[in-house]
Amino acid sequence: MLFEEFGLDDRLMEAISYMGFEKATPIQISTIPEILAGNDLIACAQTGTGKSAAFLLPVLNKLKDEERKGINTLVIVPTRELAIQIYQQIQGFAYFVPVSSIAIYGGGDGSNWDQEKQVLTKGADIVVATPGKLLSHIKMGYVDFSAVEHLILDEADRMLDIGFHDDIMSIISNIPKERQTLMFSATMAPRIRALAGKILTEPVEVSTAIAKPADGILQAAYLAHDNQKIPLIESLIRDKPEYASILIFSSTKKKVFDIVRSLKKLKGGVEGISSDLTQKEREEVLQRFKSRQTRILVATDVLSRGIDIKDINLIINFDVPKEAADYVHRVGRTARADQTGVALTIINEDDMFSFHRIEELIESNVMKLQLPEGLGEGPLWNPKAKFKRSRYRGKKYQKKPSKKFNGNRSPQRNRK
Repeated sequence: MLFEEFGLDDRLMEAISYMGFEKATPIQISTIPEILAGNDLIACAQTGTGKSAAFLLPVLNKLKDEERKGINTLVIVPTRELAIQIYQQIQGFAYFVPVSSIAIYGGGDGSNWDQEKQVLTKGADIVVATPGKLLSHIKMGYVDFSAVEHLILDEADRMLDIGFHDDIMSIISNIPKERQTLMFSATMAPRIRALAGKILTEPVEVSTAIAKPADGILQAAYLAHDNQKIPLIESLIRDKPEYASILIFSSTKKKVFDIVRSLKKLKGGVEGISSDLTQKEREEVLQRFKSRQTRILVATDVLSRGIDIKDINLIINFDVPKEAADYVHRVGRTARADQTGVALTIINEDDMFSFHRIEELIESNVMKLQLPEGLGEGPLWNPKAKFKRSRYRGKKYQKKPSKKFNGNRSPQRNRK
C-alpha cells in the first residue's frame, strides 16, 4: 500500500517523499486509518517496523491547519534516545507543516530546564518526554496539560520493565479524560492489557507481528566459552571488511570497556557507549557512528531500543539477553526498512537456556556455527542440561547458615 492512499495532506506527502518512504509497512496500514478516525488504539509492533510514523503521520495530519493553544499531543517514551529519535522524525515529517515540538528528557546538564518550563507552560503542538523528567516539571506546579487531545505511549512494555507504571499513571492524572489514547508495545503481556484497561476507551487492537526479527535478518550463533568471546569477535570483524557499520551489545559497562580496548587495533575506529557517559557525550558518539566516522560501536542495552540508524550491517550479541523480547530489539537495529543485515549471538554455557527461550519466542531454531579455526572447541549445545544442574545445585549445595544465625535452628539447638 502506498502512503498516498491514506489521503494525507500534500505537504506531509512531500516530506514523506523527501525522506525516501514509498510503501507503508503492515503496522502503518493497520493503524493509520484507525488513528485518523479518532479511535483509541493498542498496537503490538516490534522495533524497526515503522511504528513511529504510524502514530506521527495521522496526528500531524490532524494538526496541519488547526488553530491551537497549549499542548496538543503528549508522547511518553522510556528512554532519552527514543525521545530524540521521535523528535527528529517529527522534524522530518513536519518540515512543510507549521507544527512545533520539543523533546524533554533527563541526563543533561540542566541548561534546557527553562526552555522546557516555558513550553510546558505556554504550549507546543507535540511534546515528547521521558516519564521521570516530565514528572519533575509536573511537581513544580506550572505544567498545563488542559488542551491535550492525543496521548501516545510508545514502547509501553519497556516503560513497565523499567518501573515507570506509577509515574505514567501520575502523569495521566493531569491530562483530560476526553482524549485519544494510543499505546504501542512490542509484547501484549497481561500487565500491558491491564494498563490499557485503565487508560484506553474501547480501543481497537492491532497485532501485526508477534515479537520476531524482521525477515531480512540473517541470524546465527556461536557456542563459546567466556575466554573465547573477544578473540571470536576480533576474528568475525577482521574477516568482514565490507561491513562498514557494526553494533556490539554487551550486558555490562565493564565488558563494553574491555571489548573497546581489545578492538582498538582494528581499522575503522571503535567507541563504547553506556550510562557512564553524559548525554552530550552519548549524542556525539552516536553522531560519529551514524556518519560512519566510527565503524564499530559497543553498547549496553541502553541502545537496544530508541535509536534509528540506517544500514547497520552487523549486530553482535556479546552476551545473550536475559529477556527474550530484548533479543528482538537488539537484532532489530539491523535490516530496518526492508533492508538486510546479519545478527550474530555468542552463547556460553550459562546462557544456553536463555537462548533456548529466545528461539521459542521467535518460533525458530537459530543456526549454530563452528568457531573459527584456531579458537579451540566451544561448549556443546545442551540448553536444558545447565538449567537442570543449576536447580540441582540450589538444593544440594545450599550454603549452610552461619553459627551466629539462629533463625533456622531448632528450639532444642538454640537452647544449647
